[in-house]
Amino acid sequence: MLTLLGDTGTEPRPDTQLAALTLAVAADLPVLLWGEPGIGKTAALTQLAAALDLPLTTVIASVHEPSDFAGLPVVGDDPAVQGVPMAPPDWAVRLARTGRGLLFLDELSTAPPAVQAALLRVVLERRVGALRLPAGVRIVAAANPRSSAADGWELSPPLANRFVHLRWAHDPDVVVRGLGGTWPRAELPRLDPQRLSGAVELARRAVCGFLTARPGLVHQLPANETRRGGAWPSPRTWEMALRLTAFATAAGASREVLSMLVRGTVGDGPGLELLASLDRMDLPDPEDLLAAPATADLPERGDLRQAVLDAVVEAVRRRPERSRWDAAWALLARAVQTGAPDLVVVPATTLATLRRDDWDVPAVVERLTGAVSLARRADHATARVAAAGAGR
Repeated sequence: MLTLLGDTGTEPRPDTQLAALTLAVAADLPVLLWGEPGIGKTAALTQLAAALDLPLTTVIASVHEPSDFAGLPVVGDDPAVQGVPMAPPDWAVRLARTGRGLLFLDELSTAPPAVQAALLRVVLERRVGALRLPAGVRIVAAANPRSSAADGWELSPPLANRFVHLRWAHDPDVVVRGLGGTWPRAELPRLDPQRLSGAVELARRAVCGFLTARPGLVHQLPANETRRGGAWPSPRTWEMALRLTAFATAAGASREVLSMLVRGTVGDGPGLELLASLDRMDLPDPEDLLAAPATADLPERGDLRQAVLDAVVEAVRRRPERSRWDAAWALLARAVQTGAPDLVVVPATTLATLRRDDWDVPAVVERLTGAVSLARRADHATARVAAAGAGR
């Protein structure tokens, strides 16, 4: 019966969580998986270790003493001359002997503060007592939220700031198919050698440009104790975000994967701002659009298209000329033809205010009037419906 129950198969299935975890491990950054008990964090680590052909070493942090990570003092023949070395535990010695492996620190949120303090050097410097773990060892930890952890503690800010925090959730469809005998087999992301240098240049330009514009986010320790135990911005985590952006770009990872990684290092707010900044780096130059409005290639996504149109109007504002003003109207007309008309309402209204007395209204404005008027009426109708619903 046990043999029959264990007879299961696999099927290829994309997995955003596993892709993010794999990229963080490939970038040699410590990862912390947050999730409720029993949702498959350990199973994901087992699958990843097998896929990467790495031996898995599991250490339950909550049942160890600080000396198990800081090392036990061993008195030699002449301590005054030789000192007292800090002997590492057996699991660290096995990893050092093997030269490679995946160190899984489980139940991290139930480890008391003294153990968390001892883990600081393990996580950041890869040192266990007097032993330095080899470069081929990767570190992944798992934790339950304090509300569902047995005698749980909040993570200390110094330890939390050393991890990439990934929220781990279960997919009901995957669970149902797995219980039926077919579990998913995720395709792990691979770095494209041809994109490595470009990915590094893009990541550096994105992070440095963003922090130049938002210097207040270089270091921002949260005031809330719970948030201090998660992802928040510091010079260390921005360096992690830069590295992960480069790896995700070189692997051609999806926006969802990149979002998980960036928000898992610097937090949701700063992470989303960086992602928005990355989007804008790929937007077309407003001057190029004004030079050839009839053949302009506008972004498909509504928020990016809105940003492009606003940038075009701002470019005309900075250098108001009749030809540029006419070109901006032609570009707005193209935007109406190829996308939602409501995105043109604000840019068109602003562009109209830039008109000089001796500038004739271009014929294209007549074609825009109906679309803009319809979009405004739709907005007003939506607002009325929302107000009526709130009044009930």
